[in-house]
Formats: sequence, structure tokens, C-alpha cells
Amino acid sequence: MAPAPTAWKPKWTALYPRRHFVQGRPGPSPPPRQRFDDPRRHKNRAFLLYGLASFIALTGATYASVPLYRMFCSVTGIGGTPNTDNVRRNPDQLKPKDSARKLRITFSASTSDTLNWRFVPQQREVRLVPGETALAFYTAKNLGDQDIIGVATYNVTPLKAGVYFNKLQCFCFEEQKLAPGEEVDMPVFFFIDPEFVDDPVMRDVDTITLSYTFFKAKEVYPGTYGNMGPHGRHSSPTTAAPS
Repeated sequence: MAPAPTAWKPKWTALYPRRHFVQGRPGPSPPPRQRFDDPRRHKNRAFLLYGLASFIALTGATYASVPLYRMFCSVTGIGGTPNTDNVRRNPDQLKPKDSARKLRITFSASTSDTLNWRFVPQQREVRLVPGETALAFYTAKNLGDQDIIGVATYNVTPLKAGVYFNKLQCFCFEEQKLAPGEEVDMPVFFFIDPEFVDDPVMRDVDTITLSYTFFKAKEVYPGTYGNMGPHGRHSSPTTAAPS
């Protein structure tokens, strides 16, 4: 007697292959903090490099804009810088205000630590009225044993009076070459704008100080300098008497 036929069973293993699992430990994975710190560290580094590049760019722009800033201050009188724009002056500015109170103009001088010069004003002060011109002198002497080129910067205090301090002639921002032991006198020809009298902000100003500081030329204008002699003494038709 023949055996009874068996029912057909699908071979599920063909459709779903058997998975083989291997016993063992999984490989090491970075801790959660490290996974988050890596992009953060990259971002911080990029920010640091960007900040450093910006600082270098701004520093370069600052040095490049120094001459333009000085020119702007000289024309406008902003920042206590005397007005040296001769083009905009009119003759009425040089008419003394005899009825106005006299102002006391004092002078100061200094040098940078690297400049071996003696630099002093020849007068302590002058007294004048707005619109009256005055001539003052500074003396510079080279105390070193070699030629030195210096450049002077200047300022006026109080700062708010700088816009009314007009210089007709000065030695500022110009190279002054002195041989060893050489001594020269350098003039400053100036006046106070008559509009000073009508400005209510200037009512409490009775004393104005003109300050000069000499630096080595290479500290102010890096580069090569030619042979430049010092300015000589100049005369002026109308001056206030120094004290």
C-alpha cells in the first residue's frame, strides 16, 4: 500500500534568508559629548580665525587712514586740532576784536622716548584778543651723535577751542633734519578766530594751550627720507608780545 501524499509547505527560508549572528562586542563609539564637541570646536576655530583676520584688516586700515585723518582734523579743527585751512579764510578773521577779553595762550613741548632731542618753547605764554596774530618760537637741539629726522604733531586744549585756533605757519607734520649738536628755532604764526567771542560754549575759556610732540620720522612715516633741512626763522608783520 502506497504512503499518503504529504501537504506542500513553502520554503520560507528562500524568501527570508536566515540571519547569522556573531557573538562579540560592538566597536567603540565616541561618547555623546565628543560627538557634539567636534563641530563646536570647528566652529570656534573658524570664529577665531575670522576675528583675527578682521583685526589685521582693521589695523591695516587704521594705519593707512592716518594721513587722511590728520588732514581732516587740520581742516575742521575736530579733536583739538588747530585749523590750518588757508583757503577758507577771509580778511575779517584777521581783524582784532579790541573790545573782547584777552586770552592767555600757553605753550608746551615734549619728545618721544626714542628721540634724543631737547625741545622747548621759547616763551611760556602770550596774551592776545581774537583776530590778533601772534608769533611764537620753539627750539629743538639734536643731543645725539648722528643726523636725526624728526616730525612734530600738535594739539590744542581745551579740545573745544581747537576749531578756533588757526595756524598761518607752523612746522608740524614736516620732516626736520638736525645734525649732531645742531640747534634751530621753529616758528608758529597763529591767531584765534574772532567768532570765538560769539560762541557761548567758549565763555569759560580764558586759557588755551598749544602742545607739540616730536617723534622720529620713521615712527610716524615709515620709509626712506631724503636730505631735509630744518625750517628757518620767519618774520611776521603783526604779533602779540610774548611774556
